[in-house]
Amino acid sequence: MPKIKTNRSAAKRFSKTGSGKLKRMKAYKSHILTKKSTKRKRNLRKSTLADATNVKQMKKILPYL
Repeated sequence: MPKIKTNRSAAKRFSKTGSGKLKRMKAYKSHILTKKSTKRKRNLRKSTLADATNVKQMKKILPYL
């Protein structure tokens, strides 16, 4: 059996926590920041966990994460 290739774009966006969950950064923090409140931008800095509905697909394209 050949090795499974890791999806490199996904590998840069997701990391695994100690308990095996997938961690990701929040979206909407790249541009058009002037109309967003300071509180909203501050909350977008924090990381969050990937939704449970996507985890099965993500583990398939990130086999060695």
